Amino acid sequence: GEDFEEIVVKVKRCAKVVKGGKRFSFNALVVVGNRKGQVGWGYGKANEVPFAVEKGIQEAKKNLIAVPIVRGSTLPHEIRWKFSATEVLVRPACKGTGVKAGAAARAVLELSGVHDVLCKVFGSTNPINVVKATYGALKALRTVEVFAQQRGVAVVQKKTSEVKPPPAAVVGAP
Repeated sequence: GEDFEEIVVKVKRCAKVVKGGKRFSFNALVVVGNRKGQVGWGYGKANEVPFAVEKGIQEAKKNLIAVPIVRGSTLPHEIRWKFSATEVLVRPACKGTGVKAGAAARAVLELSGVHDVLCKVFGSTNPINVVKATYGALKALRTVEVFAQQRGVAVVQKKTSEVKPPPAAVVGAP
């Protein structure tokens, strides 16, 4: 029952040459997410655009993954991910940076709920490959707790000690 948003990243028209002329069909690349840590992508094909988009949405909802978000708005660590001829570098950023990414990668990052991130695409900028590479990078992210669990080490929480205020200025001192 979660409310998912969808972004249509790319719609392509495909033509099949037949005896009577050309028969057109459409492909739609769709990204679906709830902006709270879940995102998925889908690719739908049909003879009409709305049907292709609907098929893409249905496929995207089958491919949902959970994205670890730390400090409320960014990713736990930097990651490089390659899919086909596309390589994506996704980096956490400080609060207030926003989503600095190209159109296809931006759709995946925004709908996953990440607010502060830097993304750079190397190689092919084909939207399908960029979406797959960004999705793969988000899927491969791990938190400190997951690393500790894999190594069999207990996670140690940092104790925050109270910060003492600086000494008050002495009146009349040079």
